[in-house]
This record gives sequence, C-alpha cells and structure tokens, in this order.
Amino acid sequence: MTTTLTDDGIQFVTDRHLATLSSMGRSGDIHTVPVGFTLREGVVRIIATDGTQKVRNIERDGRATVCQVEGIRWITFAGTARVSREPGAIERAVQLYAQRYRQPRVNPARIVIEIEVAKVLGSSGLRATE
Repeated sequence: MTTTLTDDGIQFVTDRHLATLSSMGRSGDIHTVPVGFTLREGVVRIIATDGTQKVRNIERDGRATVCQVEGIRWITFAGTARVSREPGAIERAVQLYAQRYRQPRVNPARIVIEIEVAKVLGSSGLRATE
C-alpha cells in the first residue's frame, strides 16, 4: 500500500461500516454497489456471489475502488482487483468479514474479490504521511 493509515484510520476501517465498490461496467460506465469489506496486509477483500455484475466487471476490467463514508470522514482504496475462487482465499475472506460484520450466510457460489491497494485517498487524520 502506498499510504499507511493512522490509528484513527485503522479504527475507521475496522469498525462496522458499509462501503461502495466501484468497477467499470460493460459499456464503460461506472458500476457502484454497496458492500462490506475488510482490509489486511494491503488487500481489500469483498465476499460476493459468483456471476453477479460486480464479479463480471472485475473479471473484464480489474480497475476498482472501495469507498467508506461516515459523516464528513471518508476513505477510498483504489487498485487492481481480481476474483478468486480458491477455497482458502474464500475462507480467509469469510473469517475477516465475520470479525468485522457478522457470520455470513452459507453460499456455495461464494467467491472473493481481492483488491491490491495501490492508492489511498481520504479525510485528513485517517492517512499517515510517508
């Protein structure tokens, strides 16, 4: 990750908040949907159902951002995304999701979207200067 987070930033992305995932739609438009996400080791993880529009978008064009907002505080993680169907990666994503949100329902079509964070934007006080 090119920018590290302050203690407040770490707390902000650890507390239970929803976010939006923006990906590139089929016709070049921006497709934005609400998601839950986790951030560990510079990777944003989003659990999803295989075959959904967000999954198809990521497989076609890996550019993606995740943005979390609460009042005037906000943070955005941008980078290259990929879809993983690897059971270990899905299990890790589910464990992290359960820690931040709640245990998700059983979903045999579950995959994980992983975004390698290349850029972090956000409110002052959430990002540490390098």
